[in-house]
Amino acid sequence: MAIAARDFRELRLDGMSRNFGSVNALRGVSLSVKRGEFIALLGPSGCGKSTALNCLAGLLTLSSGSIWLDKTRIDQLKPEERGFGMVFQNYALFPHMSVRKNIGFGLAMQNRPKAELERKVDEALAIVRLTDQSEKLPGQLSGGQQQRVAIARAIVIEPPLVLMDEPLSNLDAKLRVEMRAEIRRIHELIGSATIYVTHDQEEALSLADRIVVMRSGEVRQVGAPEDLYVRPAHCDVAEFMGYRNQIKTRAAGAGALKNLTIGGVSLQGTPVETMADGDAVAAVRPDDLKVTGDGPLSVTVESAQYHGHDFYCSGRAAAGTELYFRSSQKVTKGDTVRLTAEPSRVLVYPGAPA
Repeated sequence: MAIAARDFRELRLDGMSRNFGSVNALRGVSLSVKRGEFIALLGPSGCGKSTALNCLAGLLTLSSGSIWLDKTRIDQLKPEERGFGMVFQNYALFPHMSVRKNIGFGLAMQNRPKAELERKVDEALAIVRLTDQSEKLPGQLSGGQQQRVAIARAIVIEPPLVLMDEPLSNLDAKLRVEMRAEIRRIHELIGSATIYVTHDQEEALSLADRIVVMRSGEVRQVGAPEDLYVRPAHCDVAEFMGYRNQIKTRAAGAGALKNLTIGGVSLQGTPVETMADGDAVAAVRPDDLKVTGDGPLSVTVESAQYHGHDFYCSGRAAAGTELYFRSSQKVTKGDTVRLTAEPSRVLVYPGAPA
């Protein structure tokens, strides 16, 4: 395919901030993105990820800071002058235009020659596998097909950067999985950088080269998916990366492991950073609490939901601590099970959860 991203080396966000009155929606966000990288902005609602994307797109002005594409400062340019592709959550397709005309709209606004426009639209249709749907209206397509039209419209202008704002949130579970693979395939095919906003950690893990976890307008951690999954730097990052069990405790002991009390029994955990004895938070994924006959933690099951392979469970330990865990064996409400966790899978953070 001839469609390819315009060449550049680096997008740089330098102290990007945005205020809405007295509310700091973005606070000094700095980040470098290389050509060909797939970056996921991950965080809960209100963390600033969509605000960051809209500032990048030029839909919002910065309160302070700057945005650079190589040596060119672009935060003072109009959205159309930046040349970025944008994929919105609600597709934003023109309902009265055919698929072909929707995809070619950006090229038409650039007054591209008709022959070039038609060729580029044909290439984009082939990339998103919608050649045989080109004359249909958006309302005649499925949700997944409409999203592919939106992606084709974004890439047909050959942007250096594609911005995606929760593009899969309106699709059902099966389509989301299929479209994740499509988005990654298209990203690799055209060679652009992609910045993808999501609140779904599974989406971020499966798509991104690097994940940027945000909270309250700030960047909390940047890293490869496997690094954030295994070793989140902060409690709030751990919570968003699936460490659903966060237990207030006390940590003691020298060396690589800390002695903890969880659910009224002694366990060991691994401190994420050098820390003194005292108040701590132990973070454990439900997947890492294993049901075993001789586990030290005795837990009474309060709920168990069957998810096709495992039972997703919550229970209460003897000391009243609520714990979430998985079981490959059938369990029901009221059962007593024993749980254990490897010390390397129990992460210990200083202080109390925010």
